Amino acid sequence: MKTFVRLFIAFLAVGLLAMTAAKPTRIIFFGDSITQAGVKPGGYIDRLKTMLPADQYELIGAGIGGNKIYDLFLRMDDDVMAQKPDMVVIWVGVNDVWHKATSGTGTDPDKFVKFYEAVVKKLQAANIKVALCTPAAIGEKTDMTNQQDGDLNQYSQFIRDISKKYNVPLIDLRKAFQDYNLKSNAENKDRGILTTDRVHLNDAGNQYVAEQMKNVLTAGK
Repeated sequence: MKTFVRLFIAFLAVGLLAMTAAKPTRIIFFGDSITQAGVKPGGYIDRLKTMLPADQYELIGAGIGGNKIYDLFLRMDDDVMAQKPDMVVIWVGVNDVWHKATSGTGTDPDKFVKFYEAVVKKLQAANIKVALCTPAAIGEKTDMTNQQDGDLNQYSQFIRDISKKYNVPLIDLRKAFQDYNLKSNAENKDRGILTTDRVHLNDAGNQYVAEQMKNVLTAGK
């Protein structure tokens, strides 16, 4: 009888260990309308689901159109922390810049950095891994004549600096998009290469973003 009990406990322990080992890594993509669209068929999150083993990764979109960095800070408890992710990919910043021109709003540089760092620190305090993305584009011209290239480059550098300061991975989509357009946008178009409207992703853009993110998400696997 004692032998049976020992065997039962051993099998139970092995079973529980297997269940624990099989738990997929839960990744939340936290951002604006680009991420909101990313979960739709053909979106970058949807494409990532086909590129990563389903038994190893659980991918969740938490994007809301129009969001800026302070919106992410205000809703992170309900939309991120409550879901207990293993990792959060932050992709925000385009509206913080874009809305300066479209609606006279936006986010001042000092407030952008303050709120962004607050988001990162709160996630790290909960032992959640973090990856940061620079905002990719507000116009795809390659000669730096897009209306807000200067601001977008500045805010992208803020994110690069935060990545270094907090020792978290960086997915530098700003640089990746510029490199891609230099090779593929010989006519210096402001859209239609990786975006539909200078900002939101077309099919090629979704595929390209998925590829850039996959490289970071699978690092060390």
